Amino acid sequence: MILIPCAARAADQTALFAGGNFWALQAMFDSLPGVERTVAGYTGGTEANPHYADVAHGRTGHRFVVLVIFNDAAVSYEQLLHAYWRAIDPTDSRGQFCDHGAQYTSAIYTYGAAQAQAAADARMLMETDNTAFSDANGNDIHVATAILPAGIFYPAEIGQQRYYEKNPLRYWLYNKLCRRAARLQSIWGKPSP
Repeated sequence: MILIPCAARAADQTALFAGGNFWALQAMFDSLPGVERTVAGYTGGTEANPHYADVAHGRTGHRFVVLVIFNDAAVSYEQLLHAYWRAIDPTDSRGQFCDHGAQYTSAIYTYGAAQAQAAADARMLMETDNTAFSDANGNDIHVATAILPAGIFYPAEIGQQRYYEKNPLRYWLYNKLCRRAARLQSIWGKPSP
């Protein structure tokens, strides 16, 4: 069962990604053409209707996630996967950047066999093909990102939605202190202009 806060159009597709605290991941997905909307939330745990503080302290078993509603005529699931990999540290099994704990670990939650296969293919390519997915030094990457079937999605509190817009200074400081950009550059190289 999935709880989506707004009805999606019939042509839209749904994807679900975990990559540390959802603030930066939501900002990245919101910037992509073809993404209709995103919702920050929680999934994977046993507690119904979790709250941010409980998830952040690891009390619910949930991960921080971003639900992505996208128009697959404008952006493919494979393109979302590519953007996702470049926004996380797929080698960190302890969490992401300065956030550690199971709630901050990366995962791709899939809706159906096609998404599961695309995610598995992208992960395998990243681990084996240095020309497509490698660190900035050309080394093979051991991927710690889980691929799991999607379960119940719980939207995060309104104050957590689009945090980067509501609290731009705090969001900037969070990314800076976590050294997010520096770590991503060390893995993926300099971003394209």
